[in-house]
Amino acid sequence: MTAIRTARQRARDEVTRTIKDEARRRLAADGAAKLSLRAVARELGMVSSALYRYFPSRDELLTALIVDSYNALGDAVDEALERRADADPCARWVGVCHAARRWALAHPHEYALLYGTPVPGYAAPDDTMVPGVRLPLALTVIVREADRAGRLGPPEGGPLPDEVREDLAPLTVEQVPGLSPETLAAVLAAWAQLLGLVSTELFGQFNGAVTARERFFEHAATRLGRSVGLPPPTGERTGEPTTGSD
Repeated sequence: MTAIRTARQRARDEVTRTIKDEARRRLAADGAAKLSLRAVARELGMVSSALYRYFPSRDELLTALIVDSYNALGDAVDEALERRADADPCARWVGVCHAARRWALAHPHEYALLYGTPVPGYAAPDDTMVPGVRLPLALTVIVREADRAGRLGPPEGGPLPDEVREDLAPLTVEQVPGLSPETLAAVLAAWAQLLGLVSTELFGQFNGAVTARERFFEHAATRLGRSVGLPPPTGERTGEPTTGSD
């Protein structure tokens, strides 16, 4: 019986992957707002009732795609974090930023699903929260390790408004013990600005203005690292060439 259940699970996993692969193609062709289970079933030659056994609603399929995309991005930045474990803090920071940019350029529709226009009628469930913080968590790891090594300076921006300090104080105790609210605020702002840099490039807003985009990105990412208090980089370039991006 165990062998039968295992074979059935493998078959179910394969069909699930096939459904999600087709859904990603629909994302690329039509956008997330137009994703429908009926369209996916039609392209796969399935009846809708069969597909509903795997994903009972469009929202559950969207959630699965979002979780997969967050985890793919998280895997990319975690690999960069580990690969540069012995580099100076700012080089590690910029390396993680480059990894996020490269993933976005290679997977523009998945990136847009995560950080583009919200899908009408869809509210992301709690299932997306843990994978969704993997990128800012990687940035926070670099800052915390720099702090522990005595290599973290004060962040830019000066004192926080009292209301913001009250918002962030519990997080500095429960999630990132040891970091000041000012430093955590700087990391959150840098994360948001990183996404802004990537989105601006990905959605064509640099067209006609910036052609050396990888070099521009590296310069901007370095400034973000300095804004959170990381020491100046040693001078080595931290990026890896991205075909057609520079």
